[in-house]
Amino acid sequence: MTIELVRLDDRLIHGQVVVGWGNALGIECIVLVDDEISHSKWEQDIYAMGIPGNMNLVFATVAEARTRMSEFRDAKYKIAVLLRSVKDAVRLCDGVDAIRSVNVGGLHMSEGRRERLPYVYLTDEEASMLHGLAERGVAVSAQDVPSAAPVPAADFL
Repeated sequence: MTIELVRLDDRLIHGQVVVGWGNALGIECIVLVDDEISHSKWEQDIYAMGIPGNMNLVFATVAEARTRMSEFRDAKYKIAVLLRSVKDAVRLCDGVDAIRSVNVGGLHMSEGRRERLPYVYLTDEEASMLHGLAERGVAVSAQDVPSAAPVPAADFL
């Protein structure tokens, strides 16, 4: 499988993802999955500035990414899929067997969320959605940086 990482991170593309995870996993392509950003050339240009020249960047809606998952899985290069919302991650994983794990990275404080880990804040609904993914066989864990030990879903949901 060449989908090396499916990550929930509300900042999407930033140094920790590009340098930390990108270098550790040898990522050659980032697929940024977001319905709004995939339709905003301005936002795409901003995110593209954070990508090194040797890394490709693909923007896709959740629906587009779902239809391309087998293509991404069978690609000859290493891919990281980034999403900023739990809801989008659940939509992407629903019925897609190419996604076997989801890494919960930086989900920061906002209205209705409470701290589950120092870098993971979730509403009860978001926690329930991630728990549902785990019950369906997707390995859900939290891990802020590659050198940290992954925290299993049962320990933070």
